Amino acid sequence: MKEFFDRLKCKECGRSYPKEAVHVCEFDFGPLEATYHYHKIKKYVSRQMIESGPDSMWRYEPFLPLEEEPTVGLHTGMTPLLAAKRLAKILGIKELYIKNDTVNFPTLSFKDRVVSVALSRAKELHYEVVSCASTGNLANSLAAHAAANGLKSYVLIPADLEPAKVIGSLVYNTRVIGIKGSYDKVNRLCSEIAGKYRWAFVNVNFRPYYAEGSKTMGFEILEQMGWKIPDHTVICMASGSLLTKIDKAYQEAILCGLVEEKPYAIHGAQASGCNPITAAFKKGTDLIRPIANPNTIAKSLAIGTPADGYYAIQTIRRTGGYAEDVTDQEIIEGIKILAETEGVFAETAGGVTVGCAKKLIQKGYIPQESQVVLCITGNGLKTAEVLKDHLNPIDVIEPHIQDFDKIVDFEK
Repeated sequence: MKEFFDRLKCKECGRSYPKEAVHVCEFDFGPLEATYHYHKIKKYVSRQMIESGPDSMWRYEPFLPLEEEPTVGLHTGMTPLLAAKRLAKILGIKELYIKNDTVNFPTLSFKDRVVSVALSRAKELHYEVVSCASTGNLANSLAAHAAANGLKSYVLIPADLEPAKVIGSLVYNTRVIGIKGSYDKVNRLCSEIAGKYRWAFVNVNFRPYYAEGSKTMGFEILEQMGWKIPDHTVICMASGSLLTKIDKAYQEAILCGLVEEKPYAIHGAQASGCNPITAAFKKGTDLIRPIANPNTIAKSLAIGTPADGYYAIQTIRRTGGYAEDVTDQEIIEGIKILAETEGVFAETAGGVTVGCAKKLIQKGYIPQESQVVLCITGNGLKTAEVLKDHLNPIDVIEPHIQDFDKIVDFEK
């Protein structure tokens, strides 16, 4: 039995709640968050202990909200941190790294991290049916992990989701339900279902556990940087949770003596067609105005009412970061430049991160002499159709050397 996971606590009023399937404070409706016995963790963990742990996200198990050994996603995490020298040169930055979750196991996105934690906790609490509201990546991950663990699953998605992401859920024999309307309508329906059925909705009643899985990306960045906090980290935002949890990982690592405290900035990236967090930040307000009808090719980020938007803004401000957004054309350019320079094919969310990083550097929010990490969260094969009209056509020739010679564009 583990002794590190303490309780759930309201982020607003601080009231304590039992470690059950509950996610909202009954007094002020504030979100609940997992807390830990940090004094015990500090005595237990060390860099050496972590480095000798499993080659997965579970090497950071003391910082995750479980009471027993993990049972889901045992091979998830520990994705590469790539030194992106060619992209750095183009963007005009001294030292650039790509945290590459496009190769995460098993479904090629950072969502494998959060699902691993949520379903491990669901099994601890003896839930047999798991579910989620999703813009695609979460649905894929939940379906895959549920299949591998013998759990029945339902995923609810906007009915107009990218075909590759729909197939990426159906293949695991989950029940896929398309909802007419935006993600926010899907999420509201899931809240009603969670109140009626005894299901583990990973991003509703299990959200306090689910969200903590994102911290593992932050811990991996620190370890792969030689136990140092990067000067700047650029993170795409949908609900805003990933950004706040990477920051939480940095703070927990400082608190427990794994890294030295230093100034660092965290920057948020959104698509212009759904930018409620960025818009509020730029206006200097905490009031986030919902986007009723998101209009962007970055569907995985198209959450018009971001649950953690307020906390993302607070994190960006506290660390001295900035929030930026990019058009669909800039997203396409971001995808292409990352692929052409570093051989990493990112989905549209990755194009948002690269495009926003370019703007942040050009505008001086990220100084050119800085050390920067870009968090790339999902694989481009999931949204390949957006590039259909933006790539060079193939050359089709007869099977003769003379025909080949005509199209060769380099010296023999």
